[in-house]
Amino acid sequence: MNSTKKILALSFAALCACPAVAFSQATSTGSGQAYPSRPIRLIVPFPAGGGVDYIGRIVGKGLSERLGQQVVVENRAGANAIVGLEVLKAAAPDGYTIAAASAGPLAVNPFIYAKLPHDTVRDFTYIAKMVIFPLLLVSHPSLPVKNVKELIALAKARPNEIAYSSPGAGNTGHLAAALFDSMAKVKTIHVPYKGTAPAVIAVLSGETQLTWSSIPAILPHVRSGRVIALGVGNAKRIPSLPDFPTIAEAGVPGFESFAWGGMIGPANMPREVVARLNKEIIATLNQKDVIDRMLSEGTVPSTSSPEEFLAYEKSELKKWGDVVKMAGIKPE
Repeated sequence: MNSTKKILALSFAALCACPAVAFSQATSTGSGQAYPSRPIRLIVPFPAGGGVDYIGRIVGKGLSERLGQQVVVENRAGANAIVGLEVLKAAAPDGYTIAAASAGPLAVNPFIYAKLPHDTVRDFTYIAKMVIFPLLLVSHPSLPVKNVKELIALAKARPNEIAYSSPGAGNTGHLAAALFDSMAKVKTIHVPYKGTAPAVIAVLSGETQLTWSSIPAILPHVRSGRVIALGVGNAKRIPSLPDFPTIAEAGVPGFESFAWGGMIGPANMPREVVARLNKEIIATLNQKDVIDRMLSEGTVPSTSSPEEFLAYEKSELKKWGDVVKMAGIKPE
């Protein structure tokens, strides 16, 4: 075979091979097209206005820009996030339905619901841990306290009279309050609502006297004077909010409680899709403008690989299981 024929033969072989390679790569993600080829649904299992909704929309916007497909945020609230997570569980594991979830639904619900309709490890794919939500304890101005020590003194003088709102039974705000009551040796009343936004509205209106909230949802109201900030649940002060004392330094030594948020999908998502989403989520959260915005509003970026996120979830299950038992919270 002369050189010209050899070149033509090799070229023909290469052309024949290319479609097979392209087809193999496309179907490795479970479809005949490269991912993503259509819009992505991002479920937030809470009402709009809370911390999970806040980070879900930031990441959703970043994913839209980086993936070249629209990411549509869909709030599916109900039953302490169970409704939204059941929608996620039933979705096809192809990367076109994902969810922003948090510690309450993933690491606490298993211990407060006797018949949870999903297993938070087995039934979901862990894509990326995204943020830590420091919790801020705030009070309505009608409550005659200005700091944690005054709150403890008043709560001891008026046991089972001071009410706090939470985004739902077993939410990290509920557990933070239960832990606070246990460590401070006081008794306050838990009033659960369906999400962060309704819980915040309750304390703004004076329907409850306290709430433990993620900072983005409550900070504007602190700055406007509609509620009074008493302390942060983190072990250390937040650098961007240095004037907010920690609960530990303000009157309850050793106290620490915070929430976190991460991205998950249905079980058995293709590894290539998970890796792509993880990469673009981390790239979004590493942008300087995003970091500056989140820190200024009291949210701390905290990213991870899928494997690290799953390991973290398992460690959180142990931690919050112990807290639920200590606080005496019974399964519903």
